[in-house]
Amino acid sequence: MHEMGRQRAFELGNPFYAKFEEDGGYYRKELPTGEKYLVTVEIVYDDNDMPIQIIDTIIRKLD
Repeated sequence: MHEMGRQRAFELGNPFYAKFEEDGGYYRKELPTGEKYLVTVEIVYDDNDMPIQIIDTIIRKLD
């Protein structure tokens, strides 16, 4: 499932977010270019509790 979601995000030109235990509670953001970052994530919802925006803050770049 993880790979299918990643592939679809990249097809749409979006970054892929995933949470791994080894990342200490942060999310891992992967760009279609292959760059990877540890980030914090804030999801903004509309009045109907539908997500409308993801705001991420980069903690550090992964090698």
